[in-house]
Amino acid sequence: MLGQTVGQLISERTVLAEKTLSFEFFPPRDDSAELGLWKTFDAVLDADADFVSVTYGAGGSNPERSLAVVDRMARDIPTIGHLTCVGSTRAGSLEVVKRFEAAGVKSILALRGDAPRDNPNALAEGEIKSALELIELISDFTDLEIGVAAFPEIHPESPSLEHDAKVLRLKQDAGAKYAITQLFFSVESYLHLLSASAEAGADLPIIPGLMPISNAQQVIRMANMSGASIPAHLLQRLESANEAESRVIGMDFSIRLGAKLLEAGAPGLHIFTLNQSKAALELARGVGLVARS
Repeated sequence: MLGQTVGQLISERTVLAEKTLSFEFFPPRDDSAELGLWKTFDAVLDADADFVSVTYGAGGSNPERSLAVVDRMARDIPTIGHLTCVGSTRAGSLEVVKRFEAAGVKSILALRGDAPRDNPNALAEGEIKSALELIELISDFTDLEIGVAAFPEIHPESPSLEHDAKVLRLKQDAGAKYAITQLFFSVESYLHLLSASAEAGADLPIIPGLMPISNAQQVIRMANMSGASIPAHLLQRLESANEAESRVIGMDFSIRLGAKLLEAGAPGLHIFTLNQSKAALELARGVGLVARS
């Protein structure tokens, strides 16, 4: 499995009428957080995940820790290295690509990313202005498989879902082989994305990215930051419940959403762990992608 790309894994599972299971991690901010990261990673390996991904940070704010995590994970499981291009030079981006290759990475998730808070003008200052330009750069200089982001609830800077779908088609034409969605909370949003993408001629597999709602306030905060809409009925229940009750409500919703997405034809689930294994694996077990223990 280590020699396979994400696209190959998805194709293999599709032939077998199976779904992929994967998890996202972020580089630890300090040495103490690193212990929790590797404990979670070990739990994911025990759950027979198909692949993992590692975020890069706004504006490449934590590249060395990210690269170190990718280097270690790629020894044990197919690993996607996220690569953002905000404020980046072409030479600098290619250097990171070379380091991914040296670590044994077979796939890169090419993203524009957001400007860091301390430098909101970073996008205008960089040589690479968009994820599409980054995809073209990677395609010109490497054979690494390329994945991209997809937006079920419309990119914050986009005028419409149809525009997002056309951009996704351009990314596919430039070399993207799969997409992983940003945070979202409804099956309808995912199905609308699939429909718009098909209309635009984009037929690459789109993997739903899901965040288990185990800490309601944290997820609400992240949803607000990303522009994702939490259904009003769910938000009302979460806000009126105590901490323990809100976890039960949130996880029940997350599991039902994941199951419905798989039933609707999603090729698998990519679970955002926040470097914590309990809720991530509870979601994976709840939808039937991991045997219950």
